[in-house]
Order: sequence, then structure tokens, then C-alpha cells
Amino acid sequence: MAHTFTHLLTHIVFSTKDREQLFAPEIRDRLYPYLGGIFRELGAVMIERNAVKDHIHILASLPQDKPLSDIMRLLKTNSSKWINETFPEHGSFAWQIGYGAFVVSESHRDDVCKYIIAQDQHNLTMTFEQEFLAFLKKHKIEYDPEKLWK
Repeated sequence: MAHTFTHLLTHIVFSTKDREQLFAPEIRDRLYPYLGGIFRELGAVMIERNAVKDHIHILASLPQDKPLSDIMRLLKTNSSKWINETFPEHGSFAWQIGYGAFVVSESHRDDVCKYIIAQDQHNLTMTFEQEFLAFLKKHKIEYDPEKLWK
């Protein structure tokens, strides 16, 4: 084949360090365009996003020529620095080291977008930890419970 064709929809989930509840509305409203700019610079597209108190969900179309680990490192490093510089009154901000990334088929794109948009409702009945464990189980990802949150 003479060309490479990819469609890498990925549902990305990551939390604030120690799951501190640091996402005030004024941070979220300005964070989204900033993250979108980082994705564009990396050749990716942020399709949907929603941050709640202590974590964020993003559906993105990722480029085939950049490793996910590089994208996440740049996204989290740059946004953490930006949040600290832009909102010093909120104290020191950091992301948790790890993240979850789950491939999404085009046929499930709309469902994932609806899920991300409805995060406020989901988090009324489920903690981030419960939600993340459900993702790991759904995607059959093995993990060590002793090391999951450290």
C-alpha cells in the first residue's frame, strides 16, 4: 500500500495529583482552548472534553506518527505549567503521573461524546476511582490494586 490510513479515536482520562479538587469553572473554561491548541500543534484533534472537580475526559483523534506517551507528556507538562502561571491564586497545580487511554471505534464515537459531556451526572453516583476501575475492567486491563493509586 502506498499510503498510511489511520483513524485513532482515543478516550483519554487523567486526574489531578492526589485527585485534589482543583477545577474551578474559570480554570476549566480557559483550559479547554489551551488543551485544544496543544493537540493541534501535535497534529491531533480534541473532539470532546469535560473536566470535573478532580479529573478530565478527552476524546481525541490522534496522529499515527506520534506515540501516545509523548502526546500525554507534552499535554500534561504544558497545561500544568500554564495553569500554575495563569491561576497562581489557586495554589500549586499538578496532574497525576499516569493516565488511561482507551481506543474508541467510530461506531461508538457519539456514545463516548455523550458520556464525556455527562460527567457531572456520572460523578454524582460514582467516584473517579470507581469510574476508572470500571474502565479498566471493561477494557480487560490488568492492574495491581496495591499500586493503582500510588
